Amino acid sequence: MVKIFRVKGWFKQPWQRCTFVKELPALSEQQALERIYSEVGSKHKVKRNLIHIEEITEIKPEEIKNPCVR
Repeated sequence: MVKIFRVKGWFKQPWQRCTFVKELPALSEQQALERIYSEVGSKHKVKRNLIHIEEITEIKPEEIKNPCVR
């Protein structure tokens, strides 16, 4: 069954530190982590070793803030 995860973290750009909070559906925490690395890396041209994950939490469907995930 698909679960919804909220991932908080940050990545380093050459001149600044950019924070993010993303909600995404995944089967497990590992799959959610891989999707975050893939999406942030391709969108912002950041390597995986520059992406730092602070928190991964499973959330209930009522707690979803992103309308695309809902």
